[in-house]
Amino acid sequence: MVEMAPTAVVDTYKMGFAGDTMNTAWYLRRLLGPDHQVDYFTAVGIDSASDQMLGFLEQAGIGTDHITRRADRTVGLYMVQLNNGERSFNYWRGQSAARTLAQDDTLLKSALKGADVAFFSGITIAILPEGDRARILAVLATFKAAGGTVVFDPNLRPKLWGSKEDMTCAIMQAAAVSSISLPSHEDEAEWFGDADSAATAARYAKAGARTVLVKNGPAEILIHADDTITTISPEKIDTVVDTTAAGDSFNAGYLAALLQGASETEAAAAGAVLAGKVIRSRGALVPQATGIVNLRGVI
Repeated sequence: MVEMAPTAVVDTYKMGFAGDTMNTAWYLRRLLGPDHQVDYFTAVGIDSASDQMLGFLEQAGIGTDHITRRADRTVGLYMVQLNNGERSFNYWRGQSAARTLAQDDTLLKSALKGADVAFFSGITIAILPEGDRARILAVLATFKAAGGTVVFDPNLRPKLWGSKEDMTCAIMQAAAVSSISLPSHEDEAEWFGDADSAATAARYAKAGARTVLVKNGPAEILIHADDTITTISPEKIDTVVDTTAAGDSFNAGYLAALLQGASETEAAAAGAVLAGKVIRSRGALVPQATGIVNLRGVI
C-alpha cells in the first residue's frame, strides 16, 4: 500500500510504500543472501502509483513476476498516526487491486510453484471476499500437504472485518492451514479471551500449527514447538519512536534466522533484536536496522 507516515516536522507526512506482508518481505530480502529468493504476490493497477510501487519492490530485490495488474483498480493507501510512539492507522482501500488477488487459483498455484515457504497474514484474508478467502486457504493447504511451510501472522484488524465472529472464525481457519503461527498475545487476549500467552499458543497448536511463537510487546516471547514451551525476554527499549512494523520486522528476523539454520530460540531472539531497532526510528522500513542482525541475534 501507499504509506503516509509522519515525519519529525509537525503535520508533515512522507509518502512511501509499506504494508504488513510487504514489510516482512522487504526485511527478509535485506537479511537473506543471494541464495534465497523473495517474491511478492498481489495485484495492482496500471496507474503511476502502481508503477512506482512495482519499481520500489524491484529496486529492493523482491520478485514481482507474479503480481497481476488491473485497469479497473489501483493501490490502497493508509495514514499512520502516532501517540507517544504507539501507532494507529486510517485506511483507504475500497478500490485496492489487492482485494482481487485470490480470484484465480491458477495464479495462486503458479506463484507457489517451486517455493519452500509461503507467508500470509490476517490482513491478507480480511480484504478478500469470502469465496476468494476460501480459495487461497485451500491452495495454501495443498501447498502445506505437499511439504511446503506456511507461515501465518494473524495480525488482527477488527476494522477490516464485518464482525468479531467473522474475524475469529476466519483467523482460526487460516491457522489450520499454517505450519507456523505468529500471533500477538495482546490482540489475541482482546478478541479470543486468552488468559495468557500459553493459552494463545495452545489454541493455535490445537488448530494445526506445528510451531507457535507468541509475541507480547516488551514482555516475554513464548515458543510452543514440538510439544515444548520455552520463553525468551526481549531487550528493554527505553525510547520507542514508532511501533509501525514492529511485528512485521520481528517476523522477518525470525524467519531469516530459521532459514539460515538457527534454532527456534535463536530465531526468536534475532526477530526481537530487529524489531527493537525498527521501533527506535520512524516509519515501517528502516534500512539501518538490518545491519545489526544475524541468525544468532546481534553482530
